Amino acid sequence: QVQLVESGGGLVQAGGSLRLSCAASGRTFSMYTMAWFRQVVGKEREFVAGIGWSSGSTSYAESVKGRFTISRDNAKNTVYLQMNSLKPEDTAVYYCAARRFSVVVPTEGRYDYWGQGTQVTVSS
Repeated sequence: QVQLVESGGGLVQAGGSLRLSCAASGRTFSMYTMAWFRQVVGKEREFVAGIGWSSGSTSYAESVKGRFTISRDNAKNTVYLQMNSLKPEDTAVYYCAARRFSVVVPTEGRYDYWGQGTQVTVSS
């Protein structure tokens, strides 16, 4: 079992930055691929970014490429999402997710564990 707890959300003006963190329980964090998804009320949850076991493999949604950076610190059992140049359309609840395989996939159903989510609101 893996428990995920997100933090770092909040209210920011357009053009600003936020860093989300996701702390994971368990001793095998390094063996999980991690990802961030986001969801707006009334819409499906969408993939934002993912990172493989060794941080050598990352993947991003086209809408965030060049603005968001995903990273992980296996010693701290934590994955991060640095979000720069934020836009109002980035407003959503952001979820951390984990899967027990090495490949990053952009599909919600392929992830085994989820956090409770953290709200990000970008004002114009």
